[in-house]
Amino acid sequence: MNFIEHVTEWDGRVFSDGWVSPIGGTSAIVNPSTGETLGAVGLGNADDIDRAVRSAERAQSAWASTPFDQRAEVLREAARLLKEREANIIDWNIRECGSTTLKAVWELHATYEQLLAASAMTMQPDGALYPSAIVGRMNMCRQIPIGVVGVIAPWNFPILLGMRSVAPALAMGNAVILKPDLQRAVSAGLLMAEILADAGLPAGVFHVIPGGPDAGDALVRHPMVGMISFTGSTPVGRSIGSICGQMLKKVALELGGNNALIVLDDADVDAASSNGAWGSFLHQGQICMQTGRHLVHRSIAEEYVEKLSRRAQALLVGNPDSGDVHLGPLINQKQRDRIHDIVQKSIAAGASLRTGGQYSDLFYQPTVLTDVTADMPAFQDEIFGPVAPVTVFDSEDEAVQLVNSSPYGLAAAIHTRSLSRGLALSSRIKSGMVHINDQTVNNEFHVPFGGMGASGNGGRFGGPANHHEFTQTQWVSVLDSPISYPF
Repeated sequence: MNFIEHVTEWDGRVFSDGWVSPIGGTSAIVNPSTGETLGAVGLGNADDIDRAVRSAERAQSAWASTPFDQRAEVLREAARLLKEREANIIDWNIRECGSTTLKAVWELHATYEQLLAASAMTMQPDGALYPSAIVGRMNMCRQIPIGVVGVIAPWNFPILLGMRSVAPALAMGNAVILKPDLQRAVSAGLLMAEILADAGLPAGVFHVIPGGPDAGDALVRHPMVGMISFTGSTPVGRSIGSICGQMLKKVALELGGNNALIVLDDADVDAASSNGAWGSFLHQGQICMQTGRHLVHRSIAEEYVEKLSRRAQALLVGNPDSGDVHLGPLINQKQRDRIHDIVQKSIAAGASLRTGGQYSDLFYQPTVLTDVTADMPAFQDEIFGPVAPVTVFDSEDEAVQLVNSSPYGLAAAIHTRSLSRGLALSSRIKSGMVHINDQTVNNEFHVPFGGMGASGNGGRFGGPANHHEFTQTQWVSVLDSPISYPF
């Protein structure tokens, strides 16, 4: 473990008013490429969550009262420290998460931008003035902190997708409990706990409690937690949304996707196939915005499949720590078996395997399936793996029907040489994000991000959306003299 710079403080611990041993015990950190044990993280349980929430509740009001420029300075200093420690953080992302160097470097710099964007939020207007029918009354609607925000972060882009909620929530004056996925807890939270503490964030304002479903359930159900921000699977998101609804608790759900790339008959086929390969195979396809369905006009389908297959065959799969590879390992054996089952069942139902469909340990080859129809698992399911299913269509109406037949509505992409044609088609697609002449895996920090339908509950991350996402609205009316009412 000589590559680890900061292991002694957090090894086997959680971050909750400093580094403490949790009641729940410990959990091993395993390199998915090699099976090597890298260390241990603390395993929080419901009691650990309760202690953290009560501490956060006590610390939150003082943090919210901290002048805006001082809150901004903490986040800017965290961004600086992130860059200063980037070699260690990238190394952890590669070894703990199975990320390629390209993905790990991109994620670190994206997190850096997210921290800076959050620091700027503290200086923005926090409300608006509204007219009144009562002479002399001033109506103000302002955004105030929620209090304690619970963040449940996923394992695929653990640093960015954790800080995407943590940073703006802190900027708006909330205290935060982060529960990262146990499989990626160092990258997802413990390294950032160090950074935020060293940046000057007061004790008690931020807690990192890795844990399993019981810890997550305790966080969601805790009466002192005013909001849950969850990024993960749709089934779990439905359960969290149901609990938060019953408790009348604010919830932001960024869930799964079965995202479509539409290639029209006038598209640049070579460029479209490049976009399709990137969208399906980046980070082994383990991205909610992954291109899970390639809908291609019949007149160019064979050319597209040929180009896409050649691109897939040229990709190198292996241990990202051993050299330059394009794809690393899948998260675990369960996910590998699930992906392979979808491929095999689709082939049994009539799909054709053009390339891939094989694996060694957790390394799955980039796979292209053709002759995929709407009743096959490869079309219906969120694959979350390096598989590109191709379905042929004959008209724009058919393409729209195929896209909208999925309950998911996260991202879509359209390839066409006609901008007006692409814009007209985009308005018919039920998706929170549509990219014309690009692929489905897009994220810009100042643009509201989120899905429709089974991909989320209408919440948005990014830019001005963050001001409302991590606050609640309060109406304050002011009169110089009180009104006299008739009784």
